[in-house]
Amino acid sequence: MYKKMISRFFPVIAMLLTASFLQGCGLFGKKGSASEKDNRRGEVTGVAKRVGWQQNLPIDMVAVKAGTFWMGQADEDIATTQSAFNRQVTISEFYMDKYEVSNNKYRQFVEAVRLGEYSYSTPTTLKDPPQFNLDEVLPDTTVWTSSFSYHYGDPLMEFYFDHPAFDNYPVVGVSWEQANMYCTWRTYHMNANDKSNYEMPPFRLPTEAEWEYAAKGGKDVAKYPWGGPYLKNKRGCLMANFKPGRGNYIDDGFSYTAPVDVYAPNGFGLYNMAGNVSEWVLDDYSEVGTALTWDLDPKFTKEGESRKVVRGGSWKDIAHYLETSTRTYEYQDVKTAHIGFRTTMTFIGRSGSMNVNNNRRRQR
Repeated sequence: MYKKMISRFFPVIAMLLTASFLQGCGLFGKKGSASEKDNRRGEVTGVAKRVGWQQNLPIDMVAVKAGTFWMGQADEDIATTQSAFNRQVTISEFYMDKYEVSNNKYRQFVEAVRLGEYSYSTPTTLKDPPQFNLDEVLPDTTVWTSSFSYHYGDPLMEFYFDHPAFDNYPVVGVSWEQANMYCTWRTYHMNANDKSNYEMPPFRLPTEAEWEYAAKGGKDVAKYPWGGPYLKNKRGCLMANFKPGRGNYIDDGFSYTAPVDVYAPNGFGLYNMAGNVSEWVLDDYSEVGTALTWDLDPKFTKEGESRKVVRGGSWKDIAHYLETSTRTYEYQDVKTAHIGFRTTMTFIGRSGSMNVNNNRRRQR
């Protein structure tokens, strides 16, 4: 009986094995070989072997899908700046750091520059490594004393960047220029050490519109990243690290900065989009910048403008600066104890194809 069953199904098994073998050899149902045959007949089918690439999600980044939102004033303009007029804007998809860049992540950049080593083996990119001077990338630790009058910041000046106790705290004392240097290094670091057939888009600072869209966490209009209008949750706990009252810095749990992963994330899974440290963005600053830019992926630039937009408010700011619509600026070479940054990456493709589950890159 057993032999009869084997003999009955043997032809079927043989056919399946043959088909599998032919597919493996590219002789049956293989798109590449069909394209090559069409090309030899004079047809145009495109360059072969360029299919199958996907842009996976780098570690500690979140995928922000495209959308339309109301950019601009979310509450009373108490400073009467008239610099955040409401307008509807569409933003394309992008990746954004889940956290503000920490001391330890920035230290990896500093150590790479110190050692002159930007790849761990033979670089997998044809681009030349970036050239940095160690002195120009080091954060300025003296900002803990120089940023404030008559302030005992000596312990932070000595330990904040170097001591492991502060590894997971946001880096400060970095200028807009240094933040862009970090993006340049991280781009090369990614492309030189990975085995993908094609290079990833560059890391960069977010545009002002991207930052505000991300800060609102998927809400069309939101005063704060958690929605608002209140600064405390149902348990009476403050929702961010800021200055809740005159001379009061501690009620949120931290006198100065907080670790980058504390407080609840917003609807996109982003932490500390309000408070902790303010954040550099890509745009030049203008009081009328938002009114001049296009309503699809806007970005304001002005030749010779040294003022750069700063968003989000910090540990030393009152609640007004935590609002998603509040716009401030600082000069691009200035370093302070309250401004840090996070990076973004343009997503290539449609939002529906964003891979948010797989951090492993496709191998050669």
